[in-house]
Amino acid sequence: MSIAAWFSIVAAIAAFTLPTTAQSTPKEFLPPAPAGQHWKLAWSDEFDGPKLDETKWNRLGDEKRRDGYWIKDDAYLDGQGHLVLRTRRDGDRFTCGAVNTEHKFEHAFGYFVARCKLPQQPGHWPAFWLMCPGVSTVGNEGRDGTEIDVIEIPWRDGQLTSNLHWDGYGKDHKTAGIKFKSKDVTTGWHAFSFEWTPTEYTLFVDGKETWRTTAGGVSQVPEYLLLTEEIGTWGGDIKQATLPDSFLVDYVRVYDPSK
Repeated sequence: MSIAAWFSIVAAIAAFTLPTTAQSTPKEFLPPAPAGQHWKLAWSDEFDGPKLDETKWNRLGDEKRRDGYWIKDDAYLDGQGHLVLRTRRDGDRFTCGAVNTEHKFEHAFGYFVARCKLPQQPGHWPAFWLMCPGVSTVGNEGRDGTEIDVIEIPWRDGQLTSNLHWDGYGKDHKTAGIKFKSKDVTTGWHAFSFEWTPTEYTLFVDGKETWRTTAGGVSQVPEYLLLTEEIGTWGGDIKQATLPDSFLVDYVRVYDPSK
């Protein structure tokens, strides 16, 4: 074979394979960075490997949670680059998986994104959210800590909700939130994200802004991440579900603005 022919074959292979690689790379939908800055990765998990990285995550359970139970065995990796949060029936009870980064990664401000594939059955709801102990403190609005529900999906018709909670969960409790529809999210993979600055929250689904708010005065303290499943009638009757059903997460990434 001539050298010219060999180079022609190499070029043809490259032309065939490179677009496939580019197309298989999930979009992050990063928003524009603040003026004069760029986004720098601060923390991430791609969920590669055979086991959940427990230097990054806590598996929650085994404990009662709402109308079901959080069970550690229901949070695991599938070996194909995904976190699985499974919902299943265990005798007379229903169980599901949940993880958080408490005491392992706690962060204030930046851009937070999780790429997820939603479950299909009723009666349970996946969520991507942030939390800290200061949420229970009353008197400084949400500045000393806000429960930030980036996305909750208790329904299976394309309806979504995002919510904020602060000043505890008793008589002083305050909240703000929205509900909206995005039928595209019922199938395939989608990026749920938010940008948190000292003065504002901006939330996105697949890069499209869904909510911009200053409710609660905006949390000023580091918070930990949660990816959870829960059982409850909010999203329908779990007894009507065909189980097991799973909430899949492809990656979680956190970016800081940097000069």
